[in-house]
Amino acid sequence: MSNTAWETLSNQAVATAGIVYFLALVVYLAEWAALRQPAADRELVGAGAGDAEPAGQAPEPATGAATPRGERVAFLGRLGLLLTVLGCAAHLVGLVGRGMAADPNRVPWGNMYEFTLTGTFVVALLYLVLYRRFGLGWMGPLVVGFVVATLMIAVIWLYGAVAPLTEALNSPWLVIHVISAIIATGAFTLGGIASIMYLVRMRAERRAEAAGRELSPWLARVPRLDALDRLAYRVHAFAFPVWTFAVLITGPIWAHEAWSRYWNWDPKEVWAFITWVVYAGYLHARATAGWKGRKAALLALVGLATLWFNFIGINYFSTTSQHSYAAERPEILRPAQVSGLSGG
Repeated sequence: MSNTAWETLSNQAVATAGIVYFLALVVYLAEWAALRQPAADRELVGAGAGDAEPAGQAPEPATGAATPRGERVAFLGRLGLLLTVLGCAAHLVGLVGRGMAADPNRVPWGNMYEFTLTGTFVVALLYLVLYRRFGLGWMGPLVVGFVVATLMIAVIWLYGAVAPLTEALNSPWLVIHVISAIIATGAFTLGGIASIMYLVRMRAERRAEAAGRELSPWLARVPRLDALDRLAYRVHAFAFPVWTFAVLITGPIWAHEAWSRYWNWDPKEVWAFITWVVYAGYLHARATAGWKGRKAALLALVGLATLWFNFIGINYFSTTSQHSYAAERPEILRPAQVSGLSGG
């Protein structure tokens, strides 16, 4: 295949992934909607299985024959998961095609569009990998919604044609540094989603208790607060050493190779270190001060904000960062940026 054919395949695969992810989102939302059991269906359940479940409470696993609603919810959940797998597969094809379209062939991390494609792919892949281990079925619409929205931003505002790597990026450290940074970014994002849902469920529980009612069906399906807190902690504990490896080890080594200095006070370097400090504080506070629950969730969200600002904001808005080439098409780089890439 020619380079043009590979690039066309990549663009088509990314578009296909976006459509399939969107369909998965629709199915996941339909699954949530199916949790709102109609009154007539509730009466049938009560007639056939004894006492009806409390209003607004998600059904427990069937103790007798499966209800029509239970079967419908299970089917939609399986269909949403299947569509997510298919979307992730198309996403991978888009990434591979992007790298094969370059001459010479390279990893698909030459600009901000490609970084974003890879970052969203890792978020979706980690969700699928951890799906059964941590029972993440409830997280499906949140993860897929995030991936769809970010892919739209990438395609509409960040897209750039395939081009050879710039001098600063043409290094073996590109693979080591970017892989570790993107894996950590994907894991931190999943941990952030768990932290957000902790705060949402905590507030909903307080309101429901004050009003003397049950949680809404979709929130009742979300794990209990202690389970959400443990999930967020475990994911962050995995991501932090990976981020440390990317930011404090491979990043400075690559910077020294490219610019003859381990630390340049570049805005991206500074924000990456700020992100590291926030997450280090999160883990330290949990381990020594016993921070759990709301305080830990809020601190995790501060870390998530610094992470994604560093990932997109610095690259896209900074005019002084030596990493700002990643946000622009190579053919329209400003002269100052070109001299910056060469280490001048």
